[in-house]
Amino acid sequence: MSLGLADLDLACEEARRILVGFIANEVQKAGFARGVLGLSGGIDSALTAVLAAEALGPKNVWGISMPYRTSSAESAAHAALVVERLGLQSLVVEITAQVDAYFARFPDADQMRRGNKMARERMTILYDHSARLGALVLGTSNKTELMLGYGTLYGDMASAVNPLGDLWKTQVRQLARHVGVPEAIVAKQPSADLWVGQTDEAELGFTYDEVDRVLALMIDRRYEVRDLVAAGVPERFARLVARRVQASQYKRRPPVIAKLSARTIDRDFRYPRDWGV
Repeated sequence: MSLGLADLDLACEEARRILVGFIANEVQKAGFARGVLGLSGGIDSALTAVLAAEALGPKNVWGISMPYRTSSAESAAHAALVVERLGLQSLVVEITAQVDAYFARFPDADQMRRGNKMARERMTILYDHSARLGALVLGTSNKTELMLGYGTLYGDMASAVNPLGDLWKTQVRQLARHVGVPEAIVAKQPSADLWVGQTDEAELGFTYDEVDRVLALMIDRRYEVRDLVAAGVPERFARLVARRVQASQYKRRPPVIAKLSARTIDRDFRYPRDWGV
């Protein structure tokens, strides 16, 4: 069969309506009226901001930018553009001092450790302002990142509500254009901006378009590696993607609890988080 992107075509207006309703419902059901998110200047956080502004009203959405000293000026400008376009509440919190103070003790830390520390530092800031503002933390991780484990556990992968978690990256682009995210943000190379020159696709070793074609078959249609190969996916690439998905399973589930009682959380006691509401 064809591996064309037609399999990933998104009914954008229907998706917009569902996700706006999802944000409004989940935030209000948890007893909140506001949302807070990290605005990186990238497409994922920009799309989440647009959906949240429609769901909650722009004055009830806080976009917090948290640059490090090596963060790109373009990222800051794009985050500011989203705030201006939507009329969000906004705040800039520099993380350079605390990150550098920590790594002054561990100067041999590599880029991965430094990037993870920055991601977790940013999430602690979001949760602090969640408490300050009475605002639920909105997630920005898409389905491609979650399935590949391409994110920092308890960092950018953390949130209370995630509207993008069932959208492949290519679908994020489609929906972002549909709802009016500025084209400069949609069209640029995706980057977590964790170090100078970093891009997602260079770090991953393949493009989002390439991997989404494989993931959509593997996850949504339950293709095994042999099915992917029969469909025309190079075997080496199919196995690489499958390994990444399997190896990152621990990032997609709550911590495993040793079973001692008759009803263990996430085993026998598996009510959704809004149980009793």
